[in-house]
Amino acid sequence: MLSSPDLSFSRTLPIVVFNQLGELLEQMAQTVGSAALILTEAVLARICIPVEWQRQRFTLVVSEQFSVLLLGNFDEGEQGSSTSLRDAARTASLSERGAEEQGIDSALNARLTFNLEAIASFLHELRDLFECDSYTHQNLERYRQIIGPNDATLQSKFSLLLLEYLLTQPNQEIIAPPSPTAPAVYICQPVEDALKKQISQERLLNQVTTQIRKSLDLPVIMATAITQVREFLELDRLVIYKFEGSKVKTQQYQSSTDEDNGKRSTSISVNNQSLVEDYQQHGAYIVYEARATDAITCVLNYTEKNCFMRTSQCWEKYRQGFTLAVDDVEKTYALEECLLNFLRESQVRAKLAAPIILEDKLWGLLIAHQCNEPRQWIDSEKNLLIAIAEQLAIAIYQAELMQTLTQEKQTLEQRVIERTIGLRDALLAAEAANRLRSEFLATISHELLTPLTYVIGMSSTLLRWPLGELSQRQRDYLQTIHDSGEHLLEMINDILDLSQIEAGKTALNISEFSLANVAENAVESLRKKATSEQINLNLDLQIDPRRDRFTADAERVAQILSNLLTNAIKFTPESGSVTLRLWVEDDTAIFQVEDTGIGIREEQLPLLFEKFQQLDTPYRRRYEGTGLGLALTKQLVELHRGRIEVESTISIGSIFTVWIPTQAMRVLS
Repeated sequence: MLSSPDLSFSRTLPIVVFNQLGELLEQMAQTVGSAALILTEAVLARICIPVEWQRQRFTLVVSEQFSVLLLGNFDEGEQGSSTSLRDAARTASLSERGAEEQGIDSALNARLTFNLEAIASFLHELRDLFECDSYTHQNLERYRQIIGPNDATLQSKFSLLLLEYLLTQPNQEIIAPPSPTAPAVYICQPVEDALKKQISQERLLNQVTTQIRKSLDLPVIMATAITQVREFLELDRLVIYKFEGSKVKTQQYQSSTDEDNGKRSTSISVNNQSLVEDYQQHGAYIVYEARATDAITCVLNYTEKNCFMRTSQCWEKYRQGFTLAVDDVEKTYALEECLLNFLRESQVRAKLAAPIILEDKLWGLLIAHQCNEPRQWIDSEKNLLIAIAEQLAIAIYQAELMQTLTQEKQTLEQRVIERTIGLRDALLAAEAANRLRSEFLATISHELLTPLTYVIGMSSTLLRWPLGELSQRQRDYLQTIHDSGEHLLEMINDILDLSQIEAGKTALNISEFSLANVAENAVESLRKKATSEQINLNLDLQIDPRRDRFTADAERVAQILSNLLTNAIKFTPESGSVTLRLWVEDDTAIFQVEDTGIGIREEQLPLLFEKFQQLDTPYRRRYEGTGLGLALTKQLVELHRGRIEVESTISIGSIFTVWIPTQAMRVLS
């Protein structure tokens, strides 16, 4: 048996040589059989790894008969200039990438070892990175336990492979100078090609952005975007994988290019259900798909519920906004049999996934698939997919916002309709109740008038009897009965008038009359009452006798003046004064009643013309009244299309002003 440490070495190797040695180890592992575990740094792509692991590249072969570790570390400066040097170096081996991408100047501090303890220690550290993935953690521990001394035959075979490789390789440090005509092609052409590709990429991104700004149709945006990106990147398949349980409106799209012109046929599909809803807590659906040919397996509506959990480190990477580049699923998912079988079934050999993040929440993934062979993803491809995913997130946000606004608009419209119906019903009910109340008051008032007429009439008759037939005490009683009846009659008449006006049954009796006469009569009718209250009642006529004729309902105008004067006298203390002024402006008669009474507080002014409203409690005890007088006055003024206003100051007095326009005479036909 060969001693393992004898073939171990440590030295600085160009990255190209390091990668070729890794491929040699993988070739050697194939001869061991299916029992061998082959791991590269690709298995770390799905998890968040420490910084020190980001600078490492490795190829690890573990089996009971043959185990070997090739480990390389970049210098920090070199690592900072390249996010994925090994991927870049492997990609650079393609001739069309250009010499500047071959990474010849990049080097690693490499170590090849067969030391069992070193391999076990490395496997132990690798296992600890998968603490959140119990299956992978246990699988790595199982392989760590089976490490044994290398079989001499297998080790000799590897030695021969290594020797053959070294003999067939040219001197890595000697690079033939280009011919005089070569630089223009060797150096400038790749740069020009790269610039053209970058311009095309920017143009594609601009097209997608413009479409999103012009349209709110999410299915059209999604289908068009993934079609254009798939064609640009020459992908076998491009899909949109959606998480969560929110609803996405989709449609059915089918299109193909002209194969006669040498173009590849294209099949675009999105879920043909009107609504796709994910009821699985940890599941998801592929809701959009674009394929290069119909020969590629359709994965529309595919969902994975068992292998991909939200507790995995891969999910956490997506949630934090990281992309996942898998050059070869056979290597990256070598430790995850469940997910690897799912990808094989879906015909996926390489994939590049960019998260679609909406309002700090992982909405879904934009995933590029290479179906039949590995593919080394370069930075420009990753950047394009990230940019498209960001634009799709904007489109989704716009669509969901518009859907929310539409729903809110519909809800608001429905509420307005319901509220309008409710208000209409309430208004009809209020009008019905008001009509019933008015009819009730009118009926009751009429019924009260008949006995009240007898009370007033009989008491008036008895008061006219000679003093000898009635004693003074009896006459006083009769006078009280008569005055109370008159007061009750006034109140009933006010109620009748108010109910008739509110019911729309009151019509004005328009005629031409003298304003001065109406004002003088109103003052004279209350002169006796004012004198008994020791109040000075005045009339101030500021009217041109030539404009004394006025057209309105004389009886109602007199009623308005009587109510205002009565109210002023009632709330004016002894030795006070009440003045009625009258003048005409244009075709409007203006009446003003001013008193030196108790005044009205400002907060009570809005309630002054309401029915059954009086002053606060102390004044209610002192001054009688139902509160109908001013309410009826306002109704009569408005019946003339006029208006009434009041100004008042506590302990100084009040001024009521009424504007009544001239009324048109009715012409009898």
